[in-house]
Amino acid sequence: MTRLIAGLAGLTLAIAAQAAIAQTAPAASETPAPAAATITAAPGALSVENTPIGDLLADPGGKAVLEKDLPQLIAYPGLDQIKGMTLRGISVYPEAQLDDTKLASIQKDLDAAKK
Repeated sequence: MTRLIAGLAGLTLAIAAQAAIAQTAPAASETPAPAAATITAAPGALSVENTPIGDLLADPGGKAVLEKDLPQLIAYPGLDQIKGMTLRGISVYPEAQLDDTKLASIQKDLDAAKK
């Protein structure tokens, strides 16, 4: 009888451990999206990664790039509320329509504006 109880206890622990592993492993459809690649700026240039939108707008070259590449940002009614964020920071919002390709293009224009 003792062996039966010990065997059942061991089986219960094995099943519980298997269930815990199954719960913590992400399903194939739940795998997280790959992290965005960091876009580097030319030395001394404004950056989509680190320069707040307010600073981009305060810089004549930065403002010209935003007017060209993101006119919808300039016209955004809540612009004052996001001036402390970076373009990378707002890229997580689908309505920003900013993916890595668009950010890289903007960064290229920002780098050229500082030359």
